[in-house]
Amino acid sequence: QVQLVESGGGLVQAGGSLKLSCAASGGTFSSYTMAWFRQAPGKEREFVATISWRGGIGYYADSVKGRFTISRDNAKNTVYLQMNSLKPDDTAVYFCSASTSMYASSRSSDYTYWGQGTQVTVSS
Repeated sequence: QVQLVESGGGLVQAGGSLKLSCAASGGTFSSYTMAWFRQAPGKEREFVATISWRGGIGYYADSVKGRFTISRDNAKNTVYLQMNSLKPDDTAVYFCSASTSMYASSRSSDYTYWGQGTQVTVSS
């Protein structure tokens, strides 16, 4: 059973930065496609970014493109989300997820494993 544990959330002012981490255990991390999703109060969970098992180029939601960067370190079984130029609209619980598919996807239904989430709050 794969376990995912997010960390790095918190309260930041608009324009600031945060770096989220997601540590994986119990599976073969290097074979998983990894992604970040987020859910704001009263809204559905939405795709943020994904990166394939090989690493390299990430794929992003239009709302975060140019501001967020997803990366992974397979030696540390960890995926990261660097968030810059944060806006109040970025306020949400951020979830890490893993898929056994080798193809990157923005659909939450394609991801089998999920973390508990970490709160990010951006003040104006």
